[in-house]
Amino acid sequence: MKFISWNVNGLRACVQKGFTEFFREADADIFCLQETKLQEGQIDLEMPGYYQYWNYAVKKGYSGTAVFTKEEPLGVSYGIGVEEHDQEGRVITLEFPEFYFVTVYTPNSQNELARLPYRMEWERDFLSYLKKLEETKPVIFCGDLNVAHKEIDLKNPKTNRKNAGFTDEERQKFTELLDAGFIDTYRYFYPDREGVYSWWSYRFKAREKNAGWRIDYFCVSRALEGRLKDAKILTDVMGSDHCPVELDIE
Repeated sequence: MKFISWNVNGLRACVQKGFTEFFREADADIFCLQETKLQEGQIDLEMPGYYQYWNYAVKKGYSGTAVFTKEEPLGVSYGIGVEEHDQEGRVITLEFPEFYFVTVYTPNSQNELARLPYRMEWERDFLSYLKKLEETKPVIFCGDLNVAHKEIDLKNPKTNRKNAGFTDEERQKFTELLDAGFIDTYRYFYPDREGVYSWWSYRFKAREKNAGWRIDYFCVSRALEGRLKDAKILTDVMGSDHCPVELDIE
């Protein structure tokens, strides 16, 4: 099975930059989006052969997630069941016979870390949500997690040490998530690979210089380790300030 996740940073803009062509070419079993920046009815995407599920933020033009899946899920839920967290369209969960599949757009800690305390609450509650799902069956989750875990995961670790996405607090929360029984699939296959990123600032020709961050992930329950085949970061795909990431499992 082939899974793809992409923060499109505004789906309507991305559609103008080749999104549909890439979607068809990728032919993924499940294709997830983050940061769609849409309300219901603002786009009509015909994707033959796929079931579509959307979660919209209350605030217009903000956040939002979507999932396209070839196989109809047994069930679908939106959010994580915590009202404070469920206003921004950040999570969609699909249940399949052998696993839960979750796409997430993790809140950004923002300039001057204005939202870091909220982010810490989110991290705690999201991990708790994943572990609750895992009591029933293994979990695959993906999306823009807004954290570069280790120094190898961004071009300029020294100068970004206290910036959103690379604070000690955010990195520690990701470590705790892995310690709780999840695998960062890209690092599972490529523990030492440097210079491969999934997000680049639109400023300072960052993508041209490959001054990026790896903040988009596929993580899986340890129970699925034996089914992992490969993980990829599709750096050649344009259309957003993020590129898609991929997971292949048996």
